[in-house]
Amino acid sequence: MKTIGWLLIPIVMTGCAWLQSEHPMHLQPGNYRAYIQRPDGIRIPFQLQITDSGGKTIVYILNGAERIRIDSVVQQRQHFSLHMPLFNSDFTGLVLNDGSLQGQWIRHLPDSDQHFLFEAIPAASRFDIHKKAKVNLSGTWATYYTRAGRKDTSFAVGLFHQEGDTLYGTFMHSDGDDRYLAGVVDGDTLKLSTFDGSHLYLYIAHIANDSTIDGGQFYSGYAGYARWWAHKDSTAHLPNALSLTTVIPGKELLDFAFPDLNGDTVALHDFRGKVVIVEIMGSWCPNCMDETAFLSSLYEQYRYSGLAIISLAYERSADFEQARKAVMSFQKRFQVAYPMLITGVTYDDPDMISKTLPNIQHFQAFPTTLFIDKSGRIRYIHTGFAGPGTGIYYNQTKQEFISLINRLLKSNS
Repeated sequence: MKTIGWLLIPIVMTGCAWLQSEHPMHLQPGNYRAYIQRPDGIRIPFQLQITDSGGKTIVYILNGAERIRIDSVVQQRQHFSLHMPLFNSDFTGLVLNDGSLQGQWIRHLPDSDQHFLFEAIPAASRFDIHKKAKVNLSGTWATYYTRAGRKDTSFAVGLFHQEGDTLYGTFMHSDGDDRYLAGVVDGDTLKLSTFDGSHLYLYIAHIANDSTIDGGQFYSGYAGYARWWAHKDSTAHLPNALSLTTVIPGKELLDFAFPDLNGDTVALHDFRGKVVIVEIMGSWCPNCMDETAFLSSLYEQYRYSGLAIISLAYERSADFEQARKAVMSFQKRFQVAYPMLITGVTYDDPDMISKTLPNIQHFQAFPTTLFIDKSGRIRYIHTGFAGPGTGIYYNQTKQEFISLINRLLKSNS
């Protein structure tokens, strides 16, 4: 198994007077390699780009093809603060005299905050490369995980695209995908990571040959860890997303009523005679972000053809005002024109579905999407969402949604 001692370099936080300059440094335009350090010392790298737009500092987080814009930037002398556009977190810290950044990433939770050390240094790349890539990993990979403290194995489909030493990809799971992963093949070592304000992932593994990956280690979030391995398999696939979450027999007729962001009650029966998509989501959920972006465009395309869309938000807090604030940021980000309702039930409540949607069973993932016919009956349930990081699978998911909508719109019931 490959060692990963290179990840264990600690970030030294210092408030010494030598940091203060007669001419205070501000955030300097350019590319940076950033690190978020977990409490166990594991450092997860990602890329930052700082730009100047008409005298205003704009920061981008880069994950392959993804660019996450941060325009809420505050600077005072050497101090800076960046507020993430989604997922309720901030970066705060100092610009050092050498142009590097040190501080914290603070993830705000309903009852507490999680603090991570943060560092960024001027650099163009996410990872260093020490040796030329020995193989090309492009293709589809059957992937297996064993989570810390568990004996069972979970399955995913790895999708890689390699150009020289540069590696892009994602892993598709039954409950969603890892979105945009970016990294390198360094000799016989795979290195991939992502940070989008919610996903904080690092994959490291040994490449045994062009069809076998072993010795993998996966770090996620505050303390998540799993071992993983994979073999190349062009036929690898997940279970049918329409087969995982089901309607309780005899309970196909659905109704509910929850407050919207203005506090007004919206009921499903208000939309009888229309085909309705009900999105089970949360503003904390990156895969919900990808689905919402698609549904917003879909709504503009089909809203005058008899389609309605409703989002049911399950937030980190059951408090209406806290949940409303989080969902409003989400709504603004994706220009959502359809109702977004606050269920008042948190996403981690073990009884969340029985409390709000007792018609369905075997709920597995956010997002989950209900397709309701004109008479108010559940006709299809789609678990998860393959986002744009999955390439052709994203296109297939979009076409599947469109096909189901057209089928229901043409039906008389």
